[in-house]
Amino acid sequence: MALTATRSRAGNPGPGAPAPSVERTARARRVTGTIGPLGIGVSVLWVSVIVLLPLAAMTFTALSGGLGDLWEAVTAPAALAALRVTLGTSAVVALVNVVMGTLVAWVLVRDDFRGKGLVNALIDLPFALPTIVASIVLLSLYGPYSPIGVQLNATTPGLTVALAFVTLPFVVRAVQPVLLEADREVEEAAASLGGSNLTVFRRIVLPTLLPAILSGGGLAFARAIGEYGSVVLIGGNIPGRTQVASQYIQQQIEIDRPVNAAAVSVALLLVAFVVLFLLRLLAGFQRRREEKAP
Repeated sequence: MALTATRSRAGNPGPGAPAPSVERTARARRVTGTIGPLGIGVSVLWVSVIVLLPLAAMTFTALSGGLGDLWEAVTAPAALAALRVTLGTSAVVALVNVVMGTLVAWVLVRDDFRGKGLVNALIDLPFALPTIVASIVLLSLYGPYSPIGVQLNATTPGLTVALAFVTLPFVVRAVQPVLLEADREVEEAAASLGGSNLTVFRRIVLPTLLPAILSGGGLAFARAIGEYGSVVLIGGNIPGRTQVASQYIQQQIEIDRPVNAAAVSVALLLVAFVVLFLLRLLAGFQRRREEKAP
């Protein structure tokens, strides 16, 4: 009995007291418990008002004339040309960002140089900067009165540069955390066994980075297909050449054809949804593979 009292005074549980792990588990459950029906209801209501209702209204407008009118509006020559320019340029921009964004992330994580903090901050600038400002800056630099003698106004390269500017952070910020958590001892071991830098990168680093690279590239593509502000000035809005889908949608609104505008908007929405759905599947596959790994 004296021994039991001594243990109780020392903070250890007595014979009938619950184990400390049980108490900690119960306390953790209280802290991290579910938010409850009210929180779920508010969350669903907010998502419905901000996302679902506008999308439903747009889809209703696009289908107001039936599926035949929707298909006719999407397959009109001008609409197809705008979609072709948008999807083609966005795909090129995503590929460019996959390469350059990965390189920038690698430099920011693995190298030390003066101004590294400034460069790291500049990566997020397209997120904060109004995209119309980016278009003005690009027009001043690559427009008819370019101070460097490079004229990209109303050209496909001009569109590409504008879209690359606003989508660069997606790949960089997706790859950076993976690089920070990567096990460098494995790379050093492979190098010590005679592996070249290219072999180490291709066989060890790239498989680790690939899901993040694909995720960042997919997000960049989905962002680019809906871009408007950064291309509105530098692009030139030439139908069939530099007119992107967002500019075509605005044009249809201005000439009082809301059904056509909604139809093309639904087409872009479907493309973005498919891309995001595939990225979700990729993330789930990667998570399951990590759980199965020893």
